[in-house]
Amino acid sequence: MIPWSRLDRAAGGLAFDLGLYTLSAGFAVVTALTSTLLPHRAWGAVAAVGYAVAAVAVLVQWLAGNRDPRLRAAITGVAWVATAWVPMLIQCVERAGGRTDRAQEEVLVVEDGGIRLLHHGTPYLSDGTIAGLPADERLLGYLPYQPGMALFGLPRAIAGSAWWTDARIWFLVVTVAALAIAIALVRGPHLLRAVQLTTVLPICALAIATGGDDIPVLALCLLSLALCARERWAWAGVVAGLAGALKLFALPIVVVLLIHALTRRRLRPFALGALGLPVLALVPPLLRDPGALVDNVIGFPLGHGVVSSPAASPFPGQLIASGLPGGRLIAAGLLGLAGVVIAVWIIRRPPRTAAAVSLISGYGLLAAILLMPSTRFGYLLYPIALLAWAPALRDAAAPAPRDRVEEATDGRATAYT
Repeated sequence: MIPWSRLDRAAGGLAFDLGLYTLSAGFAVVTALTSTLLPHRAWGAVAAVGYAVAAVAVLVQWLAGNRDPRLRAAITGVAWVATAWVPMLIQCVERAGGRTDRAQEEVLVVEDGGIRLLHHGTPYLSDGTIAGLPADERLLGYLPYQPGMALFGLPRAIAGSAWWTDARIWFLVVTVAALAIAIALVRGPHLLRAVQLTTVLPICALAIATGGDDIPVLALCLLSLALCARERWAWAGVVAGLAGALKLFALPIVVVLLIHALTRRRLRPFALGALGLPVLALVPPLLRDPGALVDNVIGFPLGHGVVSSPAASPFPGQLIASGLPGGRLIAAGLLGLAGVVIAVWIIRRPPRTAAAVSLISGYGLLAAILLMPSTRFGYLLYPIALLAWAPALRDAAAPAPRDRVEEATDGRATAYT
């Protein structure tokens, strides 16, 4: 078995780059030809060209004997634009022109939430109100996210239907801003690979182009980790709190970050934003209609809504829940067991670095996604990105060469004193 580090460094990283873009091009072609989701097919038709061009560019760089990481980074940036931004913009323009098959359901749900937030003070409808909708509209009546997610629907609620008011545009704006700051904070040999596996990997590029609500949540979590690695605790807490105010999926990461902050004796500055902002976001809908908030954020994901969630990717938890007698209880038990294992891990080895937080969060979310009775394939972008960023965060936390020399000199001076 070839060690990951050796595979990653082969030909100065170009071998992995070539494999990534080539396999991604194949995935995009298959998606364009076979997907039952029309937004996915539209993405594949455009993204396949972008991945193919990136693969050719890497091959030319390899054959020319040029292993400059700056050129690799430039190819990565162009590939991300070609495989995520361009297909997203095309779909936004076509949707504004009247196409009804150019966005996934979560885009519509977020935009409807923005309209309700603007006009009614809460983005949520109660179960009773949703039950009164036509049968084919009930699923889209639910907003199973934190209240902050509805803010991405405000441009469309205020300015009407246009390509630039599409919620995906604003998902991307927040994502780019968060990742740009995180990249500026994190330097080192592992950063480029981490960025690739967060941007051009098909599971990420496809999400940006067709849905995208998970992407800003993930980007904010990564930025919070980068800020922790650089000991900027107050800002890290604010960013983590923003992620938690958007989606519950961020909360496991926030919990591990809180434990990390405790080990570093920085709990107070971090917790103020990390806990305060999600709580603050809940205040308006709680004052307006607390029952509707519970119905959407808790009841519907747990299967207690007027309609059931369509999330049913064939992972072990879903297969067990649907294929075995008492399967939901078995899946829930396995999920609980995984939670106990992770809790013991944290107790025995508390995360003392941002890289450790990233690893624990990545493995924990991977276990949860695989074992939950109802889940989506797209959620895998969270553990993939978190595990990919761990080495880069370790680089960011390590002292620079000059710092290490100064530390060694100080140590010798102390020894002779």
